[in-house]
Amino acid sequence: MSLKILLSGAKGRMGQAIIAASASESDCEIVSAIDLGDNAKDHIQSCDVVIDFSFRDATAPLAELCAQYNKGLVIGTTGHSKEQRDSIFESAKKIPIVWAGNYSVGVNLLNYLTKIASKVLDEQYDIEVVEMHHKHKKDAPSGTAEKLIKICQESRNIPDENLKFGREGLVGERTKDEIGVHSLRGGSVVGDHTVIFASDGERLELTHKASDRQIFACGALRAARFVAGKSPTIYGMEDVLGLK
Repeated sequence: MSLKILLSGAKGRMGQAIIAASASESDCEIVSAIDLGDNAKDHIQSCDVVIDFSFRDATAPLAELCAQYNKGLVIGTTGHSKEQRDSIFESAKKIPIVWAGNYSVGVNLLNYLTKIASKVLDEQYDIEVVEMHHKHKKDAPSGTAEKLIKICQESRNIPDENLKFGREGLVGERTKDEIGVHSLRGGSVVGDHTVIFASDGERLELTHKASDRQIFACGALRAARFVAGKSPTIYGMEDVLGLK
């Protein structure tokens, strides 16, 4: 029996990639494909799980609707405000939600390796995070970069005020307890992410480059299979991949 999926954001790049990926997987079926202007409530009862790759303002209301009808949710949108995030966390008290900034298996392994590296390499290693995406991306840094930054912050106990988003002018010497963040935009780049650990004498760079959105689509479908029937809470791709 195939998993019935309601896809929100069907006309976007990721929505189209998920539709294409589901066509080649016999255990997943997109029973409803909606976009901005459509009413998810008209389709919610026909699905087992909802996948959201629409727009950040639509996620919290969609999560509330999923909670009302007891449907698991996979969230792929990024750039939510604190109020929107709080609302989604409230919905997660009633339903299971997989929430990730990136659904690539490779990127989530990058997260895992970054966690190890940031614990092994002490403050003598300066941390810089660099990401690049296509010219149409609206938020910066990317959700994937934010996850990598948070991993490094937690390992080093670095507060938000020590994040340096780009540098310009006479900014002085780099301090040991800061993380540099750099967002590049241009062309049709699907998504590149690098975490740099640089000390006097050596440098470690962990890099992932995506060239096809199908990797994210396949990961989102994997998350949808995972979330079906799970207990209410927020899950990450680490849970989906068994890395925790």
